Amino acid sequence: MDSTDLERHVNAPGRADLVKQVREKIDELSIDYIYYQFISVTGRIVGKGVPADHWEQIAERGFQLVYGSTANLFIDRHGDYIGYGPEAMELVGIPDPDTFCQLPWDKRVARVYCTCFRNREERENPGGHLTSDCRGNLRIFHDEFQAKHGGLHLRHGMEPEMMWLKRGSDGMPDGGFSKPFCYHIDQFESLRPVFMKVIEYSRFMGLDMIQGDHEDAPGQLELNFTFDDALRTCDRLSTYRQICAQVARENNLIACFMTKPFMGVSANGCHTNMSLWTGGEDSINKLANDPLNGSDGVYAYRTGGNNKFMPETDDLQLPGKVGLQSIAGVMKHLDALTALGCSTVNSYRRLWDTGFWAPVYKDWGFQNRTTALRISAPGRFEFRAVDSMVNPYLMCAGLLKAFDDGITNDLDPGEPENRNIYDAMEAGKEVTKLPMSLGEAIDALKMDETIMEALPDEMGKVFLHYKEDEWAKFMSTVTEWDMETYIDCLP
Repeated sequence: MDSTDLERHVNAPGRADLVKQVREKIDELSIDYIYYQFISVTGRIVGKGVPADHWEQIAERGFQLVYGSTANLFIDRHGDYIGYGPEAMELVGIPDPDTFCQLPWDKRVARVYCTCFRNREERENPGGHLTSDCRGNLRIFHDEFQAKHGGLHLRHGMEPEMMWLKRGSDGMPDGGFSKPFCYHIDQFESLRPVFMKVIEYSRFMGLDMIQGDHEDAPGQLELNFTFDDALRTCDRLSTYRQICAQVARENNLIACFMTKPFMGVSANGCHTNMSLWTGGEDSINKLANDPLNGSDGVYAYRTGGNNKFMPETDDLQLPGKVGLQSIAGVMKHLDALTALGCSTVNSYRRLWDTGFWAPVYKDWGFQNRTTALRISAPGRFEFRAVDSMVNPYLMCAGLLKAFDDGITNDLDPGEPENRNIYDAMEAGKEVTKLPMSLGEAIDALKMDETIMEALPDEMGKVFLHYKEDEWAKFMSTVTEWDMETYIDCLP
């Protein structure tokens, strides 16, 4: 009988067959090396590389890495490691074989996502799920949500904006590659060699790429992929970032996901469109890859079923009951969710640079881009207080907790606001702002017990240590603005 979380994960029904199928793929594709990767508190991809000869051993026993890798192994302003000190034991990373995929830019190499556990030799909770593993947490929370709500599950899509910047002789950014002309095909065309390579690599790795365009900042593109089950969408966003970094290396550019590298033009948002479904089944989308370049799970998409956000009346602008309850849950917890969706000091430059489409006010409406939430189409709503620095696993975990609160307690979001929110306020409507700094958002998160449940135990400790330190470092830094404003202030 399996006695630990780790053992139950390794011996899950069907996993042994998937491990064998990966070996067949390794041999078929002549894979020599594998990246075993997981996600840090900030959404970075971390892990280890191991020759493919050892696949079966790693699949069963895992690899070990210091606990502090979940916090990027960074130190705080006092010189202490964030989250875990050097005396801490090492986590065990167990690969999820359904995420195995060859890399298109070096076909000798593959990658596989991993779930993290406590060390087998720990005195307390040996082999337990590592609560600072945000990816593993999301799987657990989604399973719990489905069990509680009769199979209701989250499908979502994310719209990652990012900028392609020229690389200067010093390796630092030297402006955007193209001009800040939104939707101009000519500027889109100027980046064609870049985005076509991104699309090629993305399709190779299971991303069903759909529409794309040039946005209204220098070198800014938005390339979208089809929505899917929550965990796979988060994995695909992480994969997309990995792909863009590689394409940047090939073109001597910088793939910039920083929220606001330039003032006076739009920031890099990552609007998140969500819906809750029952039923449906996985289908394989080969995306012209035949044979497939990895496990079936990489190319699987959840299709069919019943979208519970669809309107239940003739008013197509209003979602059904579950949708309204879910919107109400998000509205109730918007302040705390902002700490997850806008997770850096720089994120708030986006909210302060008014007039550039960023949401500032806590309200919702149909196709209303001046509010934090909008019904972007019948059957889904868009959370707009999210930028491209987001850790999508933490964000989705927080949204599931907000949905659960809304549905369980039958919350009401109030009437939708379909006026421009600034006109509505001029007409006398009272609306409050989102948190307008990382420090304010962190304070709101710590006060919100529901959203803190999305950061359980060590995850909450690591996240708060990391982000409170980031805010403190910013507040204790003399910037160029300080010098320009105050150097000649007296006499």
